[in-house]
Amino acid sequence: MSQSHALSDDQVSQELKKMTAFIKQEAMEKAREIEIKADEEFAIEKSKLVRQETAAIDTTYEKKFKQAQMSQQITRSTVANKTRLKVLSARQELLDSIFEQAQKKLGEATKDKGKYETILKNLMLEGFYALSEPKLQVRARKADYDLVKKAIEKASKEYKEKTGKPVEATIDEANPLPEGSAGGLSIVGGGGKIEINNTFEERIKLLQDNALPSIRTALFGKNENRKFYD
Repeated sequence: MSQSHALSDDQVSQELKKMTAFIKQEAMEKAREIEIKADEEFAIEKSKLVRQETAAIDTTYEKKFKQAQMSQQITRSTVANKTRLKVLSARQELLDSIFEQAQKKLGEATKDKGKYETILKNLMLEGFYALSEPKLQVRARKADYDLVKKAIEKASKEYKEKTGKPVEATIDEANPLPEGSAGGLSIVGGGGKIEINNTFEERIKLLQDNALPSIRTALFGKNENRKFYD
């Protein structure tokens, strides 16, 4: 039969110290495990937040970059359009100036009476051929009537020689060209319903329309953006 012995105070104290040390050790290890796990979770959460913020920053930067690119493109396009319009405006001013100068010089063609009479005859012949009628009227400036009469005689003779058909042309004195006209004449046929305007003003307009592409090319070179030509 075993006998139980009561522990002395020292033994009790030692046992308590051992138990306390063991509990303390267990607590420290548990705390260490919790700390390690917490650090791991913190690192994971931190990494996740960093990735999210980085993605958000990248998205914001990309958006702002695209906005900046778009703004830059708009600015470039605006500047390019303004520059192009200025160039076109300057070119048009030059072309207008050329035709204005030509308009002012139209009157000089009437100073040499011999040359002017030949011009009137040729303008008249053009009308004769176009209308091909036996009787026609000619409208001109009153100041040119004498030259027009001579031109009618020569034009009528040449027309008959080349076509074999006679033509009778008279001056329409009831409807003269304005005295402010630069010169030239109009040929009227079809019983007064058809008029071929061969005044200098009309001829310069036709020249402006027909010769404008060639003049542009001569002054400014070929248009690289134009693919088709008449």
